[in-house]
Amino acid sequence: MARQIVYWDSNAFLGLLNGEKDKEQACEDVWVAAERGLILIVTSTLTVAEVIYAKGASKLDPSKRPKVNNFFRAGHIAQKPLTRSIAELARDVVWDSGVMPKDAVYIATSAYFKIKEFHTFDGPLLNAKMINVNGFTISTQKPYAPRQLEI
Repeated sequence: MARQIVYWDSNAFLGLLNGEKDKEQACEDVWVAAERGLILIVTSTLTVAEVIYAKGASKLDPSKRPKVNNFFRAGHIAQKPLTRSIAELARDVVWDSGVMPKDAVYIATSAYFKIKEFHTFDGPLLNAKMINVNGFTISTQKPYAPRQLEI
């Protein structure tokens, strides 16, 4: 069985890091599936900085620094760099889809690496449901890991 590849928006990491009640269980399900090798979580290197102080949220407590460092060093996380090509694609996403610039970087990264499933808690991205980036369609949804039956 091939490993499922999903893109995680920074707010999914924050939901797990902060133990946010409305996000934690869904994020934990994906995280555990990733630890088991069933899912690969992909994110932008920009996420490493954004999780410290995301829009609309309080600054992350500095005592969580070791936890943040460990999160992004986990073997089931693939970080993709923000390159000029991705930045230019993000600019097109802003123009064509009306997505905010930082979110557009994440959507562009997902499209650039052909990742169809984008996990987020961002209302406007969830409301879009599907975002087309130069002919590549990305499905936006809350974090979700299919549960496997124990035998």
